[in-house]
Amino acid sequence: MGQTYDKNHQPLAERMRPQELADFFGQEDLVAQGEWLEQIINNDNLVSSLIFWGPPGTGKTTLAKIIAKQSKARFVELSAVSSGVKDLREIISNAESYLRLGERTLLFIDEIHRWNKSQQDALLPYVEKGTIVLIGATTENPSFELNSALLSRSRVLILKSLAEKDLLKILKRALKDKDQGLGRRKIKISDKLLKLIAQLANGDARVALNILELSALKERNVSKEVIEKIFQKSTLIYDKKGAEHYNLISALHKSIRGNDADAALYWLARILAGGEDPLYIARRLVRIASEDIAMANNTALLIANEVFTACQRLGMPECGVHLAHCVVYLAKSKKDITVYQGFNKAWADAEKYGNLDVPLHLRNAPTKFMKNLGYGKDYKYTPLEDSSDQEYFPDKLKGQKYL
Repeated sequence: MGQTYDKNHQPLAERMRPQELADFFGQEDLVAQGEWLEQIINNDNLVSSLIFWGPPGTGKTTLAKIIAKQSKARFVELSAVSSGVKDLREIISNAESYLRLGERTLLFIDEIHRWNKSQQDALLPYVEKGTIVLIGATTENPSFELNSALLSRSRVLILKSLAEKDLLKILKRALKDKDQGLGRRKIKISDKLLKLIAQLANGDARVALNILELSALKERNVSKEVIEKIFQKSTLIYDKKGAEHYNLISALHKSIRGNDADAALYWLARILAGGEDPLYIARRLVRIASEDIAMANNTALLIANEVFTACQRLGMPECGVHLAHCVVYLAKSKKDITVYQGFNKAWADAEKYGNLDVPLHLRNAPTKFMKNLGYGKDYKYTPLEDSSDQEYFPDKLKGQKYL
């Protein structure tokens, strides 16, 4: 059939990258008319650096390029995976030259979380002086992955996974576009199948366009069978916001609680194959370690925390085996929910009774004035004296038991 519609042999997702805000779908909280970023773009008023945080395929790179075009700034793009301080120095040297001529440089760093502390520190003086305007893109939590100094000089904007309606708009635009899209090929595909592609893409525009392009290359009258074959995961549709998401996570949790390591492994595989963020699963496992196991095996919490760290450092697919290790360990551990139940009871009392006064003998007395008020008076220091009759509750809760 050939690829005559693809003059540059670029992927459809790249060819269909919006050049204007009017063609950008999704992220209404950021780019809808009257919102802060929309005003910044349309008024060419970008002075502070930005960090775009969000999942893949949500428009981070596209927004950066739209900002650069609208502002008429030089646009320089780096991938943190394959670049370092040497590349930055060359960019800064050129930026300084252009700045003397009155032209700004917008530096876009994709996966900026991949740069280490010293590499990120190298950006600081040039961001402060305005030599460059930085836009960083990251799929990881900036508060964990970026230097606090860099964060304090930037504004973090959160991009969400694209909604199904936004993905459908993107797919239909690609089908109609006769210059860069599939319009000249007159591809036939039903709305039902477009919706299937949007569901399979899990909020990622790039994935959605890739599925559509490969399906169109296979046949002009696109069928469900071709879409499923290309995606190869048709039985693993996993809506991260829908009921099935919670059903699968619940099945994993309850299998661990029920000591069925085999079933727990199956549900873990289902969830990961469906594209779930491994950190979400790791957080649930840390919770399970205290909610369902706790004092029966304190090591469970240590292992769960280490697995969470491994997932942060490695990502998928490498961290899949770490999650499996933790799931099996938790499933095989003895269970004890006394801490979980006790905390729930304590929480209920805290809500019921409000701000009960701390007993005077338990209060801290760092000043003479406080001591004169009786703060800390008659407190018994347990390591050195018998404190068996000392009360630690407020008066209304004396003798209360949670465990």
